[in-house]
Amino acid sequence: MEFVVEEGKKPHAQCSTLLLPALSIGNVGQLAMDLLVSSTRAERIGFFDDPFLLPCVGNDAYGPQPQGQLALPLEAYDSSSNALTLVQQRSPVVKGRMVEFAKNLADFAAATGKKHAVVLSSLDFGRCRNIDMSSGLQTYYLSSTNSDGTDDYCERLGWKRLQEYNPTQRCWKYLSTLAEGNALQGDNPFEDELEEEDYYPSLPFAALFSCFKAKGLKVTCLLCYCSEGDNIQDAFHLAEAACKLLGLSPSNFHGNEGNGWLIPYSWKTVYGPPPDMSIF
Repeated sequence: MEFVVEEGKKPHAQCSTLLLPALSIGNVGQLAMDLLVSSTRAERIGFFDDPFLLPCVGNDAYGPQPQGQLALPLEAYDSSSNALTLVQQRSPVVKGRMVEFAKNLADFAAATGKKHAVVLSSLDFGRCRNIDMSSGLQTYYLSSTNSDGTDDYCERLGWKRLQEYNPTQRCWKYLSTLAEGNALQGDNPFEDELEEEDYYPSLPFAALFSCFKAKGLKVTCLLCYCSEGDNIQDAFHLAEAACKLLGLSPSNFHGNEGNGWLIPYSWKTVYGPPPDMSIF
């Protein structure tokens, strides 16, 4: 993976926290990242050229008018006032290459002095065994702070550890071994018929978690269950959870009115272009 710094820009050394999505159902992590990049008014400092990411290109996702600035598959934004580097991923990883991609991102984080990686992602609601919707959307987490994935601070925030995380289970264990560079050819359990307990470690967030952890970085995954459809509310939920974890208040994001959230302009067509009303 090569990180290309934009002309006239440079990464900010004080941005010690890395915030990024893991692609999953409903694209909730990506939507949350769009919301955070827009609301913090982070500046794009560069992009990644990675052989394991499918190519794509689009127009500027955040400007009110097209300025001819292309949006690329994997971009980095800095919010120096919030000490954040935000990475947005716009295309999927080549099938079977997620661990290599995660290793590349972990190498970048370590090389640029990041101390904490926060991964935002979603889980299939149909896979959830026990869920309590009486208090609204629930936040689940997975942390490298303790070997069992728990974190006292996350617990104090009222979040629940992802119960399906078991570091001794075959796929979680394989991911950890592979992230550390110790796995042998021919012992890949993901090539077998996956069982119910293999669903969670097969997701992109699990590879990112394992690879960041193997690099010695603190990593926290913030997760929510959802279904395909209009996932805007889920995106707000994850973005707010990220702010709580990092001690940020959206109302303090500079230059924004109301509750502090600045809706990305790209959301106007997130579920397709607006209808042509001239025909009515």
